Amino acid sequence: MPDTAFDFESSLKDMSKQEWISEVTELVGEHGYLTPLGRRHTATFVENSATLLVSFETHQGIETLSPHGHPLGWHMVKAHGWSHLSIISDGDTWFRDPAVYAHFDQLVDDGFFDAFDTVLFYGAGPCGYAAAAFSVAAPGAKVLAIQPQATLDPRVAEWDKRFVEMRRTDFTQRYGYAPDMLDAASETFILYDPAEAEDAMHAALYTRPGVTKLRLPHMGAALQTDLLQLEVLFPLMKAAADGNLTPLFFAKLARARRVHLPYLRKLLARLEQDERSALIAALCHNVTQRMRAPRFESRLKQIRGRVTD
Repeated sequence: MPDTAFDFESSLKDMSKQEWISEVTELVGEHGYLTPLGRRHTATFVENSATLLVSFETHQGIETLSPHGHPLGWHMVKAHGWSHLSIISDGDTWFRDPAVYAHFDQLVDDGFFDAFDTVLFYGAGPCGYAAAAFSVAAPGAKVLAIQPQATLDPRVAEWDKRFVEMRRTDFTQRYGYAPDMLDAASETFILYDPAEAEDAMHAALYTRPGVTKLRLPHMGAALQTDLLQLEVLFPLMKAAADGNLTPLFFAKLARARRVHLPYLRKLLARLEQDERSALIAALCHNVTQRMRAPRFESRLKQIRGRVTD
C-alpha cells in the first residue's frame, strides 16, 4: 500500500458540513475517497498500511474534539501510518441507516477488509455501539468501544431514560443488537465508569467470551474527552491493534488520572457524598503534595481545623 502524502496541518475548523466535506474530498484525493451515505452519514477512507482503523464519529464531535477539525483516526494515520475508514454521522444516529448497512455490505462483497492484516473498530457512546455492531462485517477484527450502548430497544433497555427520542428507531434489524455482533471479533474491549449506572448496565449486556471490560471508576460520563486530555486514547488504540491491551497495560495508562483534576474533583465529591472523612483527608493530602490544587488545600485545612478544635 502507498505511503500517504497527506496534509495533516490543514485546518477544517469552523466549517459548515458541506464545506468540510468538500475540503476533505480534496485532501483525501488519490489516497482514498469520501462518499455520502444517505442524508446524515458520510464515509471517508485513507489508504496507507495493512493496519486499518474503522472509527465511528460525529461531525459535531470532530469539531469539538479535534484542534484541526480532523477525524480522530487521522492521528493514527499520521503517527503510525495506519489506513483509516471513518463513518461520520450528523448528530447522534447510532448509525441506524440502511445507507450505512448497504455501504458495509458493499465493503464485504468487495473483500475490502480482507486486504488488511489488522482491523480495529473504534467508537464512543452511540459511536461505540456502532463500532461493536458493524465489526461483524470484518471477522477477526478487534473492537475498542467506550461507553457503548448495547441497544436502545425499549424491550431490552427500558431502564435507559437518556435517549427516549430513539425508542422508535429499529434496533432489531441488521447490525442491530451490538453484543451479538461481536461473535466474530477476535478481541473486544469495553471501557466504562461503573459509577455511571446506565453505562454499567449496558456494559453488563456485553458480558461474553472474548470481551474484556476495562473500568474507569469516578471518571464520569465523558470518557473519550477525558482520555484525550490525558493523552492515553491513542496509546489505547495502538495497544488494542497490536494485541498488547492487557488489564495491566490499561492500569498503567490509567495512572494518568492521578494528575487529572476533573477526575480528582469527582473522586472528592464521591467521598464527600459518602462522608468518608479519613479518606477525604488522605486524598487532599496526597493531591496537595503532588500539585497545586486550591480546592483540595482548602478542604484539607477545614478538616485539620476540625481536628484541632
